[in-house]
Amino acid sequence: MPPALQQETITLEQYEALPENRRAEVFDGVIYDMASPSQIHQTLSVELSNIIYNYIKSKKGDCRIFTAPFDVKLSDEPLIIVQPDIMVICDRDKLDGKRCNGAPDFIIEIVSPGNPADDYIRKLYYYKNAGVREYWIVDPRRRIVTVNNFEGNILSVQYPFDSVIKVNICDDLLIRFSEIADLLDI
Repeated sequence: MPPALQQETITLEQYEALPENRRAEVFDGVIYDMASPSQIHQTLSVELSNIIYNYIKSKKGDCRIFTAPFDVKLSDEPLIIVQPDIMVICDRDKLDGKRCNGAPDFIIEIVSPGNPADDYIRKLYYYKNAGVREYWIVDPRRRIVTVNNFEGNILSVQYPFDSVIKVNICDDLLIRFSEIADLLDI
């Protein structure tokens, strides 16, 4: 029986040397290329990030919001670098001008049709173990939002797109998905 193939791992320096236009994430030192986002994906990202940004601004909050592509280094050894679709970072000491070093407080991933397991399984595992407080999986094909509140150990509460969903890390931020879904043409 032939030996199992081992995937080549990369270092942070090798990752930083990749061409700027290459969209990639690293899990356990192995690089994975990412597809370009679709129109529906971009619409969801813009609408959700605007709602969250406006909320933080109205509250004069200390948290910062970033959208992909923006690197988050979850671990040095093994190297884990992700580019969440939307992230909220409340500890500004994690920001070094290039990336977030450590877990964001809140992450939203928008499911790509070609690789849903990445968001539902792989990233769920890494985000929970890295200390992300809240992780939403927005699935436009299935028209559901899966909310994972890791602080409360409540996993996988699913909401249809016509729901009003509270962001658990915020006192009073509610997102009305029916208003966003009307813009999607799906």
